[in-house]
Amino acid sequence: MKYTKLPKTDVEISKICLGTMTWGKQNTEAEGHEQMDHAVDQGINFFDTAELYAIPIEKETQGTTETIIGNWFKKTGKRDEIVLASKVAGPSNRNRHSIRDDERFNKKMIDDALHNSLKRLQTDYIDLYQLHWPDRNSNFFGKRDYTHITDDAWEDNINEILQILEGYIKEGKIRYIGLSNDVPWSTMRYLEESKYFDLPRIRTVQNPYNLLNRTYEIGLAEISMKEEVGLLPYSPLAFGRLTDKYIDKKGIENARLTLFPQFARYNGENALKATKMYYDLAKENGLSLATLALAFINQQPFVSSNIIGATSMEQLKENIDSINVELSPELLMEINKIHELIPNPAP
Repeated sequence: MKYTKLPKTDVEISKICLGTMTWGKQNTEAEGHEQMDHAVDQGINFFDTAELYAIPIEKETQGTTETIIGNWFKKTGKRDEIVLASKVAGPSNRNRHSIRDDERFNKKMIDDALHNSLKRLQTDYIDLYQLHWPDRNSNFFGKRDYTHITDDAWEDNINEILQILEGYIKEGKIRYIGLSNDVPWSTMRYLEESKYFDLPRIRTVQNPYNLLNRTYEIGLAEISMKEEVGLLPYSPLAFGRLTDKYIDKKGIENARLTLFPQFARYNGENALKATKMYYDLAKENGLSLATLALAFINQQPFVSSNIIGATSMEQLKENIDSINVELSPELLMEINKIHELIPNPAP
């Protein structure tokens, strides 16, 4: 395994982060525990979860993933060996869920989320606590462009949010903070508030990033490099689209895009065309499509840790092994040629 630091801290994290959102839905607790055991054996020390998981969102399974992780901590006693990240869900009107009805982040909302997560996780602290998505209108969750709404009721509460999170840091309940599904404007606003008011600093942004969606590079990558805010890319395999199985038509009966057709983000015509081109390029170079896709992300200088997820041990092993693959400059050029032909077909 390779390691880096959580930006501007001394906390060492593995370059591969274990994603967990399928546990409690597509995966049983026993399977989740098996994945954690194997990941730790391979040198992974960074887990990412959220109060919202398992995914797809259902009231009956909300919080199940954190419970599975908490039971593993209790069973193994390895909590202090893991850098643990979780998230507080944004308002329900932005991403349909039934956790609570708050329309914006506030002390009561975050209190409820944090303390319930700590209880499920069976821990006293979370290393990286992230805002799962903004509480204002913006272009996230697959929106390519920003459309301004003049009667948006949102009022700038960024300073207030940082003060709330600072309280938990002082209490020892969280160590560091991050954003998720966010954009350049608010990332810089959070950084400004922390700088000028001596408030906690954003360390990471967890956004989608893969060969079919490189929109992070448009504005946020520069912020990552110049401000030392790391990307934690999720969906690096585009819900499994960037794997051999959909093209080879093998083992797709229980695959994510088969089971949950509502996840249509990576099913567009141009996304499928680009996927086939990346698949052919991978095969020409003796690689699986998944390995090509993950290795590309692992090599990006603005990526702190690549959040991989799997529903089988075979997938998990392949995904982790991508850390040992170094793509040549020539192969990276070929990837960029495809990207120039069909840029960001699935934002």
